[in-house]
Amino acid sequence: MTPMPGAGPSPGSGSGFGSASGAGSGERIRVLIVDDHQMVRAGLRAMLRDTKVEIVGEAANLEGALAEIDEHAPDAVLLDVRLQGQSGLEACRVITQKHPGLAVVFLTVYEDEQYVFEALRAGAKGYMLKRASPEDIVRVLEEVGRGETIVDPALTGQIARRAAQVRPGHIWPGSEMGLTQRESEVLRTMVDGLNNRAIAEALVISEDTVKTHVRAIFRKLGVTDRARAVSVALREGIFR
Repeated sequence: MTPMPGAGPSPGSGSGFGSASGAGSGERIRVLIVDDHQMVRAGLRAMLRDTKVEIVGEAANLEGALAEIDEHAPDAVLLDVRLQGQSGLEACRVITQKHPGLAVVFLTVYEDEQYVFEALRAGAKGYMLKRASPEDIVRVLEEVGRGETIVDPALTGQIARRAAQVRPGHIWPGSEMGLTQRESEVLRTMVDGLNNRAIAEALVISEDTVKTHVRAIFRKLGVTDRARAVSVALREGIFR
């Protein structure tokens, strides 16, 4: 995004961010921290003080984040999944819609696959756990600056592999209710009337794996049996 003549730099347009010259040089990565815990923000500042990351601002909520973005035009935002009284996922959607050139990376304690997939569908370029080292945070920021989508390898291998295939706007039936793509496939077969053994054969997975997916579907749909799960799927228009 090229700034208008006489205007300040636009978010995400920082010199060298993610470029071939910037990745291997001393170019600074301008970062905004959005977390509702002041101690976390202070800790991140301390962790990243001696790296190529320059903390240009911090905020505790979406409104503050938008104001800081307008004022400081960061290259990237480090964002928590949960903010006080707000959803970090919704904050990500708003930020990426208003500033499509700005890289949002979630830095959080939440390892639930639902959060990972929702974060990437909301437009995030990365998902990291707060136990990441300063070196890992810098590496991920460099990679997302080059256009990569990064999921913390500390997450279980299956989640990381499947999450890496998700892109903004990549929606499957039931995704808005937190279903993973595989859970959506299992629910589709449940709507078709298949039992666990038939589902396992159709999807080429074990029956125990089917049972695991079914339990996850029940939990996410707020039901306790197959009939209610099918009813919700039909009522909510997940499948017809």
